[in-house]
This record gives sequence, structure tokens and C-alpha cells, in this order.
Amino acid sequence: MAPPTNETRDTLGAARALVAEWAEEGLETWERVASEAAAAEPSAPASPAEPERAAASEPSSAPDPASNGDGTSLEEVRAVLGECTRCRLHEGRTQIVFGDGDPDADLMFVGEGPGEQEDLRGIPFCGRAGDLLTSMIEKGLEIPRSSVYICNIVKCRPPGNRNPTPDEVTSCRAFLDGQIEAVRPKVLVTLGKPAAGTLLGRDVAITRERGQWQEYRGIPLMPTLHPAFLLRQYTPENRRKVWEDLKKALERSLA
Repeated sequence: MAPPTNETRDTLGAARALVAEWAEEGLETWERVASEAAAAEPSAPASPAEPERAAASEPSSAPDPASNGDGTSLEEVRAVLGECTRCRLHEGRTQIVFGDGDPDADLMFVGEGPGEQEDLRGIPFCGRAGDLLTSMIEKGLEIPRSSVYICNIVKCRPPGNRNPTPDEVTSCRAFLDGQIEAVRPKVLVTLGKPAAGTLLGRDVAITRERGQWQEYRGIPLMPTLHPAFLLRQYTPENRRKVWEDLKKALERSLA
């Protein structure tokens, strides 16, 4: 494969700079990131001397394993995210924690941000709170964790596991929306106040509003308590509340 020309490098550099500028202004939708970045990237013409290589580069008719078959794929969202430096969270991360699970899941869980173990392993909800969430999914709902999709509103660990700031959420928002558009779940479950507030666009009193159906872009949304909250206040009442919320979410996703 021939190395990219200086012109190609310059154009790709300009595209990356453009995406960074959008992040500073506040990304609004995944469509803007994907479409404008694609428009900025040049398409190299096929060389007449290499017809076989040109044919091999054409899109395969086989379905993308990370796509729902209708537009955006998780692989595309991850590719545009790249090795993101759009906000200051990148300065302290070990790695980006993108998402985990079935790209065609009917049930999608959205949390707040990666913790220490998630940052080390690159998988959302794999620490103590993640073990509890896995137990609620597999032992409570009696479905494999691998059959749902799990991600966070920010993809890098906030220092000290603090809540992500509004500007950090804004920098990551287009990629969260991209994940939702790629998976197209039947039901969204938000875990905790920050995730619910981000998608609903308002302050949420999670202990009062959990269990009440909401909607995000036409998708039914069930806000519930974060597993980390349950670990701090592991009472029979709180466990019952979350169980009821998850049971309603599962039933609606199967309808």
C-alpha cells in the first residue's frame, strides 16, 4: 500500500483539527461529527494498475458485526472518537472505556463514568459496582450480561471518581448519542443521577424519579439508582426498588 501523500496528511490533519474545534464549541449530535469529518477526508482514486486491490477495498456486502444494519455502527463511532483529547479527562486516564456488550441489544445501560478498575481494564462496570450490576442482570433478570449493552456518559475516568463536569459531558456527548443510535435499543436504563440528567436535559432527583418512565429521542428510558449507591446503602428497600425498575425495563424491552 502506497504511503499517504503530504496533501492527504494535511487534509486529515485539518479534519482532526476541525473535530477538536467542534468539541470546544460543544458537540450537539453524532451526525454532525460523523458527516462533517467524513466530508473533510479525501477519497483516493483507485489506481488503474491495481484493479484487484481496488476491488478488495470496496465495501463488503457482509453486515458489519458492530452495526445494526441501518446507518451508524459502533465501530464508526469508536473510530471517530479515536485517542480522544477533547477534554482534560484524557490527562489522567489509563485508557478509553468505550462500551461493552451486544451491539444489537434491546436493553442498554448508561452509567456515569469509568472507575479505577474500568480505567485499568477498559471495560465499563467491572469493579465492585460492576459486579453488582452483573449480578442484577444475570441473577435477577436471568439474562446474560453479554446480551445487553453498557456504556457511560464519559469515556475516561474522572479523577477520584468524581462526577464529570458539564464541559466534560459536552465533549463526550456526541459519542454517547452515537452509541445509542448505533445500538438502537428498545429501552434505555440510566444508572444514577448524572446519567439520567444528561439524557433528560434537566436536573433529576433520582431517589424520587427512579422507576418513572421517561423518554429519550423516542426511546423509553427508565432511571434507576446507580449500583455504587446501592453498595453504600445496601438496604432491602433500595434493592427492591432497583429490582422493580429493572424488571419493568426488561419486560418493556421484550414487548
